Amino acid sequence: MRVETLFDILDSDFYTGVPDSQLQALCNFLIDKYGISEHHVIAANEGNCTALAAGHYLATGNVPVVYMQNSGIGNIVNPVTSLANKAVYDIPILFVVGWRGEPGKKDEPQHRFMGEITTGILDVLDIPNAILSAEMTEQEIKNIFKNAKEALSENKQFAIIVKRDALEAGVKNAYQNDYTLCREDAISEIIKEVDANDVIVSTTGKISREVYEQCDKQLGHHKQAFLTVGGMGHAGMIAYGIAQNRTDKKVYCIEGDGAVLMHMGELAFLAKQQPKNFIHICLNNEAHESVGGMPTGAVGIDFYKTARECGYSYVASVDNLEDLQKQLQYIAGIEGPVFLEVKVKIGARADLGRPKESAVENKENFMKYHFPEVVD
Repeated sequence: MRVETLFDILDSDFYTGVPDSQLQALCNFLIDKYGISEHHVIAANEGNCTALAAGHYLATGNVPVVYMQNSGIGNIVNPVTSLANKAVYDIPILFVVGWRGEPGKKDEPQHRFMGEITTGILDVLDIPNAILSAEMTEQEIKNIFKNAKEALSENKQFAIIVKRDALEAGVKNAYQNDYTLCREDAISEIIKEVDANDVIVSTTGKISREVYEQCDKQLGHHKQAFLTVGGMGHAGMIAYGIAQNRTDKKVYCIEGDGAVLMHMGELAFLAKQQPKNFIHICLNNEAHESVGGMPTGAVGIDFYKTARECGYSYVASVDNLEDLQKQLQYIAGIEGPVFLEVKVKIGARADLGRPKESAVENKENFMKYHFPEVVD
């Protein structure tokens, strides 16, 4: 289906979501048509999108569209069940969901289980749903949207689950920022600075892929790093869980701005706990690069200033290699919690690899390296 055709059928005056690679054609179309405006908002997480959609409906009476990767269903459970459901406020919302981890399709490990249970979760949430694929006939597609329209007219929610390649691309996203520092070069400098006893926890997406390769290049192995291949926005709390139990180790948490934004409440929590062995590094390219490069909902925000207000012991921001090297050397010798924002350009090597080990193997190697006494 052409993305323009989907847009015409959706026929909504408001779209909000978190970008997804399987919905990249739609995301790019909306950016090209509306940018970030009263008609289109990229929010911090999918739960925020659902609440925003509810507010739009309350103010206009018009049915909003919320788009997301199926991993984001976890974030919508609360606002769907306690706000939108017919037992509460009875608010219609049309969800467009990219189906990662579709059974029978090769995909990354963090998507497999959610892929298996996507339709089941929507059923439990009492959200009627249908699957959109490239092989569908025009009549089959018409039937899907006929059913969606009927459900929405009854103030129900409805979900269209989009298979890989179901949407034909239109315009390409050309979003860029003004920074010049390459993210992989920044990660290389971070890895060079860590000691053999230090813990590395990296966020999902291209950051963990680059951490994996740079660890191999700089350290000769990647056992020192826990690659958080799923759970976007939760790497900081994973890192804190390690830091509070092993105060003899310095813990480096490497996240992207999209991940920090998704669950920003962790900044206030982490600052309040004052873990002295915690170094929080935010690689900020103002984009959801790993899923297509669309801008985040916080372009232009200085995350280090938020961290300062929350109460981190030391904060700084850099946008070039020389200043990064100086800051890394400095923060390695001080007490935390530290927050370092590194402003980087968008882009990654075309031949950037993926971890060769399974997620379980990464976990086991990481634990054996750092905490052999707790491994059976």
